[in-house]
Amino acid sequence: MFLTEVRRGGNTYLKKILILIALMVVASLAVSCGGDDDKERTGATTTATGASPTEFPDSGPVTLRLGYFANVTHAVPLVGLNNGMFAQELGGKVTIDPKTFNAGPDVITAIFAGELDASYIGQSPAVNGYVQSDGNDVRIVSGAASGGAALVVKSEITEPAQLSGKRIASPQLGNTQDIALRNWLKQNGVPAEENGGDVSVIPTANADALTAFKNGDLDGAWAPEPWATRLVQEGGGHILVDEKTLWPNGQFATTVLIVRTEFLNDHPDVVQKLVGANVKTVQWIKKHGEEAKALVNQQIEEITSKALPKAVIDTAFPNVELTYDPIQSSVETAAKQAYDLGLLRENPDLADLFSLDILNAVLAKQELAPVSR
Repeated sequence: MFLTEVRRGGNTYLKKILILIALMVVASLAVSCGGDDDKERTGATTTATGASPTEFPDSGPVTLRLGYFANVTHAVPLVGLNNGMFAQELGGKVTIDPKTFNAGPDVITAIFAGELDASYIGQSPAVNGYVQSDGNDVRIVSGAASGGAALVVKSEITEPAQLSGKRIASPQLGNTQDIALRNWLKQNGVPAEENGGDVSVIPTANADALTAFKNGDLDGAWAPEPWATRLVQEGGGHILVDEKTLWPNGQFATTVLIVRTEFLNDHPDVVQKLVGANVKTVQWIKKHGEEAKALVNQQIEEITSKALPKAVIDTAFPNVELTYDPIQSSVETAAKQAYDLGLLRENPDLADLFSLDILNAVLAKQELAPVSR
């Protein structure tokens, strides 16, 4: 429009001025578009506007679709949603839409479909989602739990060699316990069939694995709490491997908190509140163990229609260490294991998977030490 009017008027000086203005507008738009593209690729929400993580503007009313499991390893959301701490921290403008899952790969499917904004999840499917999306769609923003997973087998099985030819369950192909199981089998000379051995690793929902184990259709299962304890107490099995014994200082990420990168970019203020709720709930549980244990069981009953027996929850709950530290080194190690097992198409560079600026800002505000690799 501008250039057409100039040609009609024949004013050379005005023409030059207007061309310069047009070029400046185009350049401005190019920079703006380029910045959005960079933000989408990296998830660098804390620097998109030059603001620190404590200065995010209110993004207005929003629904937060939050995933989690009915497992003791997900005690943080089970407690925080039950006692109102999440709702209090997120505030009246955020509507929480909780969604339950059995295993992590289903969470990643929902993330990719745009049906989920954030979720508590095992480390391995979080990595898998990051790799599948070429590093674009998933960010780990906090930890939630360490420990609380074990290989439970029939009483007559007392050493790895006796697993040859046996049928062992994991919750789902590619989930955290599945990779731990396959890696341990390989390291102990009895690899799964897919890795050249004769152990059948059968992805099975935790509840179905317990039934199959009790019926003699399975010889064992690598399971999170409370299922590991239930396999012992209700199924008559015994723990062959407590996974924490396989990690330095017994520390490994069992559950982390992930967000969809687009949601993080669009609503960093909501993510900051969610991370704050996560940290405060971890702290609260550590100070109110018995009350927290009861709240976990109440929420499990609400989701599954059946509370855990007292003996189960009393045993399972202390096996899980709650922590907001995602224990990054353990996630990187497990990712390498998944690659070596052929479950990841490439050896991943996880540099952008962790987006911990918001977490560390929350910790600083509460005068707590920052987390690092």
